[in-house]
Amino acid sequence: MRLQTECWPGAISSLLLLLPSSASAFYLPGVAPTSYKAGDRVSLTVNHLTPDLSQDDAQLHSVFSFDYYHPAFRFCRPEGEPKHIRESLGGILFGDRIFTSPFELYMAKNETCKAVCTDVKKFDQRSAKFVNRRIWQNYNLNWLIDGLPAAQLMTDSQTKSEYYSPGFFLGSIENQQARLNNHYDILIDYHKVYGAENQLRVVGVRVQPSSRKDSKILEDGAVECGDASGNSPLVLNENGETPVTWTYSVYWIPSKTAWATRWDKYLHVFDPRIHWFSLVNSAIIVVFLSALVSTVLLRALRKDIARYNRLDSYSLDDLNGTSVVEDGVQEDSGWKLVHGDVFRSPKHPLLLSVLLGNGAQLFMMIAVTIFFALLGFLSPSNRGSLGTATILLYALFGFIGGYVSARVYKTFGGEAWKRNIVMTPIMIPGVVFGTFFLMNLFLWAKESSGAVPFSTMLVIIMIWFVISVPLSVAGSWFGFKQPAVEPPVRVNQIPRQIPPSPTSLRPLPSLLLAGILPFGAIFVELYFILSSIWFSKFYYMFGFLFICYGLMIITCATTTILLVYFLLCAENYRWQWRAFAGAGASGLYVLLNAILFWMTRLKFGGFVSGVLYIGYSALISFLFFILTGTIGFFASWGFVHKIYKAIKID
Repeated sequence: MRLQTECWPGAISSLLLLLPSSASAFYLPGVAPTSYKAGDRVSLTVNHLTPDLSQDDAQLHSVFSFDYYHPAFRFCRPEGEPKHIRESLGGILFGDRIFTSPFELYMAKNETCKAVCTDVKKFDQRSAKFVNRRIWQNYNLNWLIDGLPAAQLMTDSQTKSEYYSPGFFLGSIENQQARLNNHYDILIDYHKVYGAENQLRVVGVRVQPSSRKDSKILEDGAVECGDASGNSPLVLNENGETPVTWTYSVYWIPSKTAWATRWDKYLHVFDPRIHWFSLVNSAIIVVFLSALVSTVLLRALRKDIARYNRLDSYSLDDLNGTSVVEDGVQEDSGWKLVHGDVFRSPKHPLLLSVLLGNGAQLFMMIAVTIFFALLGFLSPSNRGSLGTATILLYALFGFIGGYVSARVYKTFGGEAWKRNIVMTPIMIPGVVFGTFFLMNLFLWAKESSGAVPFSTMLVIIMIWFVISVPLSVAGSWFGFKQPAVEPPVRVNQIPRQIPPSPTSLRPLPSLLLAGILPFGAIFVELYFILSSIWFSKFYYMFGFLFICYGLMIITCATTTILLVYFLLCAENYRWQWRAFAGAGASGLYVLLNAILFWMTRLKFGGFVSGVLYIGYSALISFLFFILTGTIGFFASWGFVHKIYKAIKID
């Protein structure tokens, strides 16, 4: 159990330092590099161990990360105890656990065959089984040198280009046997500062791990690093004790890579044609759909409005004995027939208004986060900045959530305004936090480093109740002070009966059809986002994501407007929940896509891994449901106001 990872003073000070530290959170080329002189100490810090795709079946077999200094790994510790490096709030939530290490690196000084520590580590049966299982699951070690992740040099199978893949193997599988890597060749690229030859900067880090059974420390303190050919690998004995000596070598390599572009080799794009194909395909679908919806609706509405207004210019007596009916002017039919009920308050207005308020808050948070990430302010070099920005922006946009919820609820004619003020900042965040806390209990039980410390949980609650809740209450108070949005037509006192709907407009078929189009606009980028989350990789294609987000908004709006128009033509005036659920049904497809991703890319051997994956996927789908449902509702609300404002009603 890692409840003690974050102490109270550290957690509180992290919260207080969030605002002033934001100025240095931006990573722009040429800002705040660290320069060293030859011989200066360069620190190597260690992060958690994370699972990667298996070397056998290219599937992920675990979702748990583990502390580098987990007792079972028997890694060497620095003198005294390893010191914890303070991470950002986002880094803690995403599982970062960074500590100091005993590795000694000196700028531009090559060193061959050094022992990490002077004592030999003994692996007992239990530790051997634990580590061998992690090797079979292809766990990676994650080191940091001058803020850069230690990586392995990989080659793209399609483009044949080389790139750095963050992390390196804990071990390897040869002949169905797990081999532990106990020697590391650390290759560090460095660059001389132009105009200051004695100033050196780190621009790349690679590690080549190897398994060497014969590594040992001699009596005189000298170190032998064993056979580098791989003919004598280190295999942990699960039926006895295995001695292990940890060794490393350091090689400094001059590089022409500038410090400002040192992250380029880490941010590799796998077949960019996939992104462009997806983007062009989604854009074509959106343009075609928008053009189709615009043409159909404008033609139909223009004809309907002209016919209805023409009918209003006649009196009932004028219709007797004339050819008006033959000319196409008939009594009210279609969507005009429900003009007295279309603005009737929906069922459960309080719940709908709370969902819409939280959806507006999510919409603003995601839009602003993607925008700042697109500008490069949330770079991977500042670990956890994306998660921290997401949480803070959601809290700050609590004012918008409260305002939208209150204004909508007042327009619906709701009277329980106190309940609305309380439920808006509590209900949806409470569901999210409760689910997150439940999932975290499983991580605590597994002693995973991904388990968020209890003190960090309290910091999140403080942000929630100190920032988000007061802003939401202020927004609600301001929203209730504003006048209700008046409908363009009067609402009848007695609701009319709704005739039976055709099969295509029944709830289930219509929602499934309306939800698939917004999902189609983002499903390719969603695949890369899921891969980055579960495979512990960087996601940085924010340009594509920004465009896909815009395409999704347009698709949500157009499909929901079309759905509402057909509902009104079928004399069904209960459009509010159908509009919300119609666009929100794309959240169901997100969940189904996550299940498909599980079936094709993941292979969990335990029950807990499956529970965690489904739990987090369901949480993401639920938030996506609220987001897209809110977009669809407000697009339909504006559409309904527009068309009924354009006709004459006696």
